[in-house]
Parts: sequence; structure tokens; C-alpha cells
Amino acid sequence: MEDLKDRLSLDDRLGAAAVNGMTTAVWADLKPNATFIHDPDGKVHTWGKINAQANRIVRLLRQHGLKAGDAVALVCSNRAEFVEVLSACQRAGWRITPVNWHLTADEIAYIVNDCEAKAVFCENRVSASEAAISHCPNVQVKIAIGAPIPGFLDYDSTLAQFDGADIDDPVLGNQMMYTSGTTGRPKGVYRAQPVVAVQGLYALRGYDHETSVQLCAGPAYHAAPLAFDVRGAMGAGCELVFMDKWDSEAVLRLMHEKRVSHLHLVPIMFQRLLALPDDVKAKYDLSSVIYIVHGAAPCPPEVKAAMIEWFGPVLSEYYAGSEGGAGFVISSEEWLKKPGSVGKRPALLGSKILDEQGNECPTGVPGGIYHQLPPAGGFTYYKDEAKTQANRVGDYFTMGDVGYFDEDGYLFLTGRNAETIISGGVNIYPQEVDNELIKHHAVADSSTVGVPHDEWGEQVRAVIMLNEGYTASDELAQEILSHARISLPAFKVPRSVDFVTELPRSEAGKIQRNKVRAPYWEGRARQI
Repeated sequence: MEDLKDRLSLDDRLGAAAVNGMTTAVWADLKPNATFIHDPDGKVHTWGKINAQANRIVRLLRQHGLKAGDAVALVCSNRAEFVEVLSACQRAGWRITPVNWHLTADEIAYIVNDCEAKAVFCENRVSASEAAISHCPNVQVKIAIGAPIPGFLDYDSTLAQFDGADIDDPVLGNQMMYTSGTTGRPKGVYRAQPVVAVQGLYALRGYDHETSVQLCAGPAYHAAPLAFDVRGAMGAGCELVFMDKWDSEAVLRLMHEKRVSHLHLVPIMFQRLLALPDDVKAKYDLSSVIYIVHGAAPCPPEVKAAMIEWFGPVLSEYYAGSEGGAGFVISSEEWLKKPGSVGKRPALLGSKILDEQGNECPTGVPGGIYHQLPPAGGFTYYKDEAKTQANRVGDYFTMGDVGYFDEDGYLFLTGRNAETIISGGVNIYPQEVDNELIKHHAVADSSTVGVPHDEWGEQVRAVIMLNEGYTASDELAQEILSHARISLPAFKVPRSVDFVTELPRSEAGKIQRNKVRAPYWEGRARQI
């Protein structure tokens, strides 16, 4: 009975703390000397240390004039300082924008200026940081993480001057993520009201703050690893293991050595893990893993089935974007009954499949996927009302995805509007083609695109990366196409194959089909 009372008391404390951004402070009070973060270089950080640094950041930036509602930009890799800055913004009422640190100086400067950041934290490893921030006149304070950057305050020595005790006037902060920007400049996805994490979700995902370990294998600046890995660990009170970059065997090693229980992955990571030799996979005990959440990109059914066979029914798939979504989720058990689906039509918020005229599509017919906005209003694209309204139909919005509902109300993704191939007036959704090509034993990765054709407008072409041990040849190309003809209708089968040594993917794991497609259309006035 005492355990139940203690649990209720902790849940009550965490629930109250969540509304003012002080969840990390609760865990730090409960277990100040317990390990919270494992950095990629082996450094270990306690809950007490992370929480104290967050309080020092609040006092530093307030000294420089930042007030609740102001913006902070964070250009930082997967390391403890990322969490410290995030936690500070959560409790000081600031709007944080994590920035992709792989971008060029011009791209970083654009986001920092566009989000109207008054403070910027930059890691010294980001070679473009000094040049980028020199073009940001509104930035009032610049802090260098890791090592000095000319013109920046030093993170550690500067924070050491401030008190690490909990602030007594917390205000819940906000965050603004930037879309991938497959065409034009990326846009900030802005919500006027901060999102408060529901503490009960952590119990549903099997977290135990005494034993659970979260692995963050993707970039923390991206929406999904930030939500599921970083903020998941912060809310659930569990250890967080950061990776600096992807290494397939290293992922298995960390699962084994750290007894990882929870992690977020994307389909290309699945493919790379599955491609490891059997003797390498057998070296590691992965029995601690109880929850793998995935999304961000469509997953070929063959790949997901293989992951479930390997890890067991621990995969949970979501369908959403930086903008949010209606809330599609599907468990492993449910997915095995509906292979390829991303979940059943949610009950809380509506979802529609619309054709180009705005009419609802019949069951089984692909169209644009539209999600109902929450009653409070949802999101806008920051400082871009035209783009905000362009994706709306009434109180529904689209992220540009294409799919259909089956007779039981399960959603299947077939591609994106921007990627749709139109050949002879017929729409072809490349993800469907890739899902079949990837089943061939020689194919490591695939990106189907539309290339110019004088008669048909576009012709379907497969751009393929081969597994090790296979050599590109006309014979292999024909073998792969013959394999595709078994399950695809003739008009969807690629007319030709190009072999490449690498395919471009975003840091989130999404195939950058526009980059694959671009060389074929170079110099043409029309791109359809």
C-alpha cells in the first residue's frame, strides 16, 4: 500500500511539474546522483548536474534580457548540453528551435534569423557556426559548447558563475521545429500553446524510472528523436544513451552493454541492422529491448516483418509529422494482421482521403491524407500565412502524403504528392514500387523516381543501391525488374534501373527523392 501511495505522490508531482517545465527538477530531487545521460565520448552526467546547469542557463539568459516568449536556437549534436539547454527553455518560457548542425552557414543563419532567436548555443564542431551567427543581427548572446568559438561566451566557465538551485518562478516553454524543406526554404511549425506531455503515456510504453534505458541513435535536433528519445527519457526519468552517428554493430553493442529497453528508429536503420551478418547479430543479447517506436518514413512491409521476427512484437509504429497529425499508431500484433498499415482511423481527431477536387475518395482509392486540426487551433507555418492556408481544407490540413483507407478503416501510405509520378496521365506512387524492389536479395536501398519522357511526360525509373557482394550489371537489372513484375501491375514496373553507391537520405531517415530526381530533369523548363 505504501508503494502505491508513493507512486501516486510521484505521479502527482510530475503532473504538476509538467505544466511549468520542471519535470527534470523532480527527477533531480528524487535521485540527484543517479546517472541520467551517457555521452558518445563516454562521459556520464547525473540528474542533479543536468538540472543545475539548466537553472544556470536560465539565470544567464535572463541577465542578458531574455523574457518568456523569446526564442533560443540550439546548434548542437547529441550530448548532455543539448538536454541542459532544452530543459532551461522548458522552465523559462522560451521557444527553442533545435537546428540541424549539418547545414551550411547560410542555411543555419536563415533558420536562426527566421525563428527570431535572441540567444544561440553553438557547438564548436559546427564549422559553419561562427560565419552563420555573424549574419544574425538580432542575436544578443552567443554561447560556445565544447570549445571556444571567437566572439562566443564559453559554456562551462560562464555557467559556473551562476547559481544552480531551482528557479522559483518557472514558466512553461515552447519549441518550434523546422520542416525538412524538400522545396524552397524550411518553415517553422509554430504552435501558440506549448504541448504538455501526458505523464501516463510513459507507463503505457513500459517505462520504469529505476530500470529503463533509452537509446538515442538519431539526431536529437529532429522532431522524432527529440520527442521519443530525449523528451521521453526526461519525462520517464530513465537513463539516456546518446550516439554520435549511426553504426549498425555499435547499436547492437550498446543495446547489449547498456541493457537498452526503449529506442526510436527509422526504416533505413532497420534495413542496416538486418543487413548485418548473422554471426554479428548473434554476439549480442537484445532481450532487454521492450519498445521500439518507428515512423518518419514509410517502412517496406518485408523489412518490418523481419524486424518483428528478430526482436519480437515490440515495434510500435506512428504516423505523424512536424506539424502533428490525427494520431495514427499500430502495434506489432495489429500490424501483422494488416501488413503495411500505419494504423486505424483515430477516434479522437478525424482523418480524410481527398482527391484533387476536394472530394472524399472511396475505400481503397489513394488520395491526399488530411488530418483534423485540434480544437485549440493546431499549428501555423511561422510568418507564412499563405503556406499555412495552402495545406488547409476547412479545419483539416495535409502534410502532402498520399494514401488510402481499407474496408476496416486502416490507413496505408503510398507516397507524397510532391513525389507522385504522372506517366501518361496515370498517378504512380513510388513508395509502392520501392516496397517491392527492396524485397530482392541484391537490393540494399531503392528510390523510384519519374524521369523525362517525350511521349508519356514521365517514365518510371528505379535508382538502386546494392548489398555488398553484388555487382551492377544489365543482367542483375533485368532480374530485379522481373522480380518487380511478380507483384506490381505493368504500368508501375520501372522501365529501367540505375545503380548508385549511395542514396541521399535526410537525418531523419527519409529518402530525399527530390535529390535523386533532380539530375534527370536538369536544364528542363518543366519538371513534370
